[in-house]
Amino acid sequence: MRTSRLRTVHPVLWAGWAALAAGAVLCVVGWYGVSGERYAERQLPYLASCTIPGAALIIAGAVLLARGRESIAARRVEELYGLLVEEGPAGPEETGRAVRAPLAVSGDLLMVPGGTLWHRADCPLVAGKAEAVPVDSKLVASGELDPCPICEPAEETD
Repeated sequence: MRTSRLRTVHPVLWAGWAALAAGAVLCVVGWYGVSGERYAERQLPYLASCTIPGAALIIAGAVLLARGRESIAARRVEELYGLLVEEGPAGPEETGRAVRAPLAVSGDLLMVPGGTLWHRADCPLVAGKAEAVPVDSKLVASGELDPCPICEPAEETD
């Protein structure tokens, strides 16, 4: 479940966009100045003062944007990892060792037409789906359907 939270300001991203904008403006001013001068010796000041620094700002802005997005992605991955490994309250059923039990325990087996897996009837992937139909044992025996990795149905079918 996703919680609502305020969007945080990312100064690195803003600095990147500002550098890109300033670089673009400098390049346009440099181009305009160069295009208005006939002689090369009069064009050099525009190149030195506008176009070259503008190109450098565009490169710096691109680097800042890439680096800022990378840090945002890293923070999100760390947050998701924290949610993934977060321990819940210790209950009496915990014995200290991890035992993975299937999510579903029903004996009825279902499949979705066109799907590649067969499921227990109470598997979260097929529970409540009107299009789910009973499993054809011929499909399971031929190997066309694989057991669901979530509900782990038994290999034998009726």
